Amino acid sequence: MRLWPAHAAVRAPRLTAAGNPEALKTGQGMELLAVEHAARDDAIFVHVKGDVDSSTVDELVTHLTEALRLAATHPAQLVIVDLKAVTFFGSAGLNAILDCHEAGVAAGTSVRLVADHAQVLQPIEVTLLNRIFDIYPTVDDALQRDQPTED
Repeated sequence: MRLWPAHAAVRAPRLTAAGNPEALKTGQGMELLAVEHAARDDAIFVHVKGDVDSSTVDELVTHLTEALRLAATHPAQLVIVDLKAVTFFGSAGLNAILDCHEAGVAAGTSVRLVADHAQVLQPIEVTLLNRIFDIYPTVDDALQRDQPTED
């Protein structure tokens, strides 16, 4: 299910804190995307930092795909995508996460998001994807979901 074309997220580059117009020429001061994934005993983790838009989403998709592949043979069959360090979350990011969620459902893998700020939560809520995604404010909360509660 696609929400809209991945190339729909277009915006101007950000200037450095000093407002240096040379940053536009050199690309300095722009938020790049850094993505890492790692297998732990309790889940496969994908940590995302920076801007997720049409120019950076391929990096995210690569790591989400690999995380799902690893989760298929992981005892927890759980992928946690940590979006707390994301500074921009465009439609390309929404589509990548939605595709990951749908692939996870098809494979029997749970995909949980960690986010606690408007840059990520607002696009998810506006598109009503909060009704589909499992979203938690912290990694610990995402991990504790399946833990038995003590009365």
